[in-house]
Amino acid sequence: MSDDNRRELKVRSKKWVSKTAAYISQKNITPNQISIASVFFAGLASACLFVFGANQHVWMLLIAPIMIQMRLLCNLFDGLVAIEGGKSTPSGELFNDVPDRLADVMILVAVGYAASSYPYAIHLGWLAAVLAVSTAYARTLGSSLGAPTSFAGPMAKQHRMALVTVSCLLTLIEVHVFESAYGLYVALWVLVLGSLATVYRRLSMTYRFLEQGDD
Repeated sequence: MSDDNRRELKVRSKKWVSKTAAYISQKNITPNQISIASVFFAGLASACLFVFGANQHVWMLLIAPIMIQMRLLCNLFDGLVAIEGGKSTPSGELFNDVPDRLADVMILVAVGYAASSYPYAIHLGWLAAVLAVSTAYARTLGSSLGAPTSFAGPMAKQHRMALVTVSCLLTLIEVHVFESAYGLYVALWVLVLGSLATVYRRLSMTYRFLEQGDD
């Protein structure tokens, strides 16, 4: 993974992050294995959301955000181990990107099923998943055409996962207080509309670069 294709994250400069990355780098663990582990945690988050949607087990809304954060930590450390740990491989870009797409789809579709008691929630979950993949496609397409790599939002990966995390925790409170799960439904609409705006913004940036040059 080249530095130009890395998402700017302030957390990389944290001391505990660098120490953890150094520790992992000393072990017989490859960045590709860490990337695959992110799909495992996304699958657990997805399972929790499906269980909540089917049986209303409210504590699934606490476990799911934890699994989402574990997925994001894997996304953080696979790059750090690859670059700073000197363990990058020719197939690194493949393992860096494909697991992210799978993880996004699993989690966002599951949000739709978790809120399935509301109109079109399942459809919105699938649409959010398609648009999440589309944001990555817009970024990759721009890069392939020579435009600067864009991780612009308003609904980039970290924004999507932050929204799902917060909505799960708020819905956990909502279920206890109001016996409803409207927060997840609202999150679906924000995911869809925000992702549409993100795709449009990234494609517009590429269009302007191609038409006007890097000025």
